[in-house]
Amino acid sequence: MVRLSDDEIAAEYCYLETTGRTTGQRRVVELWFGSDGDSVYFLAGGRERTHWVRNIERTPAVRVRIAGRTYRGTGRNVEGAPQEPSARRLLAAKYQGWAEGTAMSRWAREALPVAVLLEGD
Repeated sequence: MVRLSDDEIAAEYCYLETTGRTTGQRRVVELWFGSDGDSVYFLAGGRERTHWVRNIERTPAVRVRIAGRTYRGTGRNVEGAPQEPSARRLLAAKYQGWAEGTAMSRWAREALPVAVLLEGD
């Protein structure tokens, strides 16, 4: 099981590398993220229209670079899955100061939650 270091968890951004669904070329995007156990979570404000989400749907094998370290992983949409509430809470707390008992932003409530199960470097 992969565990991120405290420095990795605290990093402001990570870099998600997907395979372009039409070109087959590597695509890298800088994203906000949250981490829990051996998974990292993202929220896609454009939901299913987001290019990196569409790339993951086609080819779930991805790489994630956090604080200079790269991990292989498998991405998937977790809307409706048990991980969804945790993903939303992690990102809302990390980037918007959300706390239990307060309202979440529209982004945190409505963006598409995506998880990447990390497999190591």
